[in-house]
Amino acid sequence: MDSAPDSHLGKPGGSAHSPTAESSGRRVEGLDAARALAILGMLAVNVGPLDGSGITGKLLVLPHGRASLLFVLLAGIGYTLLTRRARQGGPVPWQQVLWRAVLLGLIGLSTQLLDHEIDVILTTYAALFVVALLFVRAPNWLLLASTGVVTLAGPVLWLVIQSGGAEFDREPATVLDPPLQILVSTVASGPYPMLTWLAPFLFGMWLGRLRLGERDVQLRLLTLGGVVAVAAEVLTRVLEAAVGPAGEALGAERLISGGAHSQMPLWLVAGTAAGVFVLGLALLMQPALGWAAWPLVATGQMALTVYVAHMVLLAVFVRPGPHTLIGGALTAVALALVLVVAATLWRHFVGRGPLEALLRWGPRRSHTAP
Repeated sequence: MDSAPDSHLGKPGGSAHSPTAESSGRRVEGLDAARALAILGMLAVNVGPLDGSGITGKLLVLPHGRASLLFVLLAGIGYTLLTRRARQGGPVPWQQVLWRAVLLGLIGLSTQLLDHEIDVILTTYAALFVVALLFVRAPNWLLLASTGVVTLAGPVLWLVIQSGGAEFDREPATVLDPPLQILVSTVASGPYPMLTWLAPFLFGMWLGRLRLGERDVQLRLLTLGGVVAVAAEVLTRVLEAAVGPAGEALGAERLISGGAHSQMPLWLVAGTAAGVFVLGLALLMQPALGWAAWPLVATGQMALTVYVAHMVLLAVFVRPGPHTLIGGALTAVALALVLVVAATLWRHFVGRGPLEALLRWGPRRSHTAP
């Protein structure tokens, strides 16, 4: 989403953990490319079907539970950029944040009513914006410590709540639901419970303070992200071989689950690390690709518009179906091409995306603008 004011990153003064991630005005468009990859990954998953058989099935399943984590990770980075002046002693742009949270929440709750058969992530996205106000001026160590605490304690608390006798249907909330139901769904019972999804968002906030425009930082993201992702997947397999598959039960045995959207620690670690790997790859490759990467960059710069557009296209032109892997693959490719071409043309001839412009239409940044 267009959560950063200008998405400028690069060389600040100080160390790689400097409290600012800006440079002298050069936009690190690799972030936009990574955001596009997250959107397109979610599109492939949302088109379906996800049976995982054969090469085609495995390719379609690959982004399942990973693309959405990358999306939230990038949201945390954008949030750091949006609030960077507050870390330098300026006021917290809480009016901007609340405007964007309200708008994203309303869009998420409203689009959930469409017949697209997917779970909309925007409502949780909006809630994360509000909660993260508490961490705007947090030191780096506290962001990392909080990420670790949420990664470990969030899933346990989620399990306790889910198995504590309350009846949760785990369905996403809509704009027609009572406020309390929306709150419970967003925090604990929905498909993207904030109890666990706060972890990748906070980690993204920490990443946003790194000098992401520097090659050595990008290489570390690529290397460490890949290593941790593989290690977490291997550990999951080892634990399941030792004690048996975790399954879908809500007991303590679920804690070893690495399944997509299991809400468990190993999935959070593996999926977030995979997102860091993709981020590092995008940051490294985008400058080398130059103009050839522009369609991805343009798509990432219109992430909110493209995300909403893909839901509308699914509801109007695709559902019900597709029912076969080849049908799903062809549909996903067709939708991706339509959206990427449309975003590229829009950015070239019009400029900022319509929903991105609406995000910026709220309170002005008179005291926080660079």
